[in-house]
Amino acid sequence: MIIALPIADGMLCTHFGHCERFALVEVNETDKSIVGITEEAPPPHEPGVLPRWLRERGADVIIAGGMGERAHQLFARDGVEVVVGAPADTPENLVAAYLNGMLEAGQNACDH
Repeated sequence: MIIALPIADGMLCTHFGHCERFALVEVNETDKSIVGITEEAPPPHEPGVLPRWLRERGADVIIAGGMGERAHQLFARDGVEVVVGAPADTPENLVAAYLNGMLEAGQNACDH
């Protein structure tokens, strides 16, 4: 499983579409461990580009602080789980919380 998170300065970026990089976290679902983390710079932000780009990288789950409705719908159409309203924290901490059922989603930080 691959979990993608928008990041800036090593922490979750509050706005999905305007982050510096994405952390792509490969996890072992059986023992709930992180196998590896890579970071990639996203393509320029345009409607519909990031969902396709992340899906091409194998993303199964997206953890974000905020995300626009269109991106959310595109992920849902492709069967990608989206968790919005996540707190600012490191990708490692957020993924560990998600894997252990402890990640508390909050209000979507995006207003469009």
